[in-house]
Amino acid sequence: MKIYIMGIESTAHTFGCGIVTSNGEILSNVKSEYMPPSGGIHPREASQHHSQKALSVIKKALEEAKISLYDIDGVAISLGPGLGPCLRTGATIARAIALLINKPLIPVNHCVAHIEIGRLITKEEDPLVVYVSGGNTIISAFSDGRYRVFGETLDIALGNCLDVFARHLGLPHPGVPKLEALADKGKNFIFLPYIVKGQDVSYSGLLTTAIKYIGKYDSCDLSMSLLETAYGMLAEVTERALAHTEKTSLLLTGGVARSLRLQRILKSVCEEHSARFHVVPPELAGDNGAMIAWTGYLAYKENITIPIESSFIKQRWRLDEVEIPWRMRY
Repeated sequence: MKIYIMGIESTAHTFGCGIVTSNGEILSNVKSEYMPPSGGIHPREASQHHSQKALSVIKKALEEAKISLYDIDGVAISLGPGLGPCLRTGATIARAIALLINKPLIPVNHCVAHIEIGRLITKEEDPLVVYVSGGNTIISAFSDGRYRVFGETLDIALGNCLDVFARHLGLPHPGVPKLEALADKGKNFIFLPYIVKGQDVSYSGLLTTAIKYIGKYDSCDLSMSLLETAYGMLAEVTERALAHTEKTSLLLTGGVARSLRLQRILKSVCEEHSARFHVVPPELAGDNGAMIAWTGYLAYKENITIPIESSFIKQRWRLDEVEIPWRMRY
C-alpha cells in the first residue's frame, strides 16, 4: 500500500509544501520565498509572508500531486533549527492540517532532511556530507545511530557570509550567483583571513575584513579572493574528514550547493581520495517541503510521531542530537 506524506518547511525565508510517496516519488514540491526589500531576513516579516502564502502553496502542492488532502497519511513538520517566528508559523499550519485530517504529526530536523533528500536522489547509502546554507555549515557522517559532526562553523554560516558581503557590494538577492559572476572576472588574489581551527572554520573575521576592503580593491578581485578563501577553508576540513572517515563518496547539499565553483573544488578533493562526488539538484538544494516530507516518511515508518501538545519548535536543534533509527544497520 502506497503511503503519502506531506512536508511543511518554514525554517527561514521559504515556505514550502512537498508531497512524497513511500516509493520515494516526489509528487510535488511547491514553495514561496520571502524577498526582503533590503538587508537580510527579518524573522517576523518572513513569518507574515509564510502565513499569507501558506494556503496557496499547499493547495498547489495537492493539485500537482493529484491527490486530496484526505489522502495524506501523515504531516511532517520541520521543528528546527531555524528562526523562531517562521518555525512557529509552519508548526501551527502543520498542526492544523494534522488535526483536520486526523493523521499523525511527524517531527523532522531541518538539517537531517537536507541529508536524506540527497541520499534519496543520489542513491548513495553512506556518504560524507558537506551541508552548506545560509544558516548552517556542517561536515557530517553517520556513525552509531546518529549523524556525527566532523567539522562546522564556529560563528556564521558560509551562505550568510557570502550573502552579507554581496549586499555590501550592492548586489540584489540572491547574492551568491552574482558574487560568483564577479569572481569569474577576478585576476589578482587578495590575502584575507584564513581561519581553520582543528576541524572547524570561522567566517566572521573573513567577512569583516572583506567588507573593510570594499572600495580599496577591485570588486571582481575581492569577490574572487573571498570565495577562494572561504571555499578553501571548507575544502581543507572536508578533505581531512574524508581521510578520517574513509567514506567512499561525498554528498554536497544545502542552498550553497548550487555553487559551481564550490562543486569544482570539492570534486577535485574527491578525485584526490578516489571518492565519488554527488551534489543535490538545484531545486532540492535550498529549503523545500519535499525534503521534509521524505524525511518524515523515514521517521513515520519507524513510528516516530509527536503529539500536537508536545510539538514545540527547537530553534537550536542540532543535527547530532537526532536519533536515526532507519539507518541503524550501518
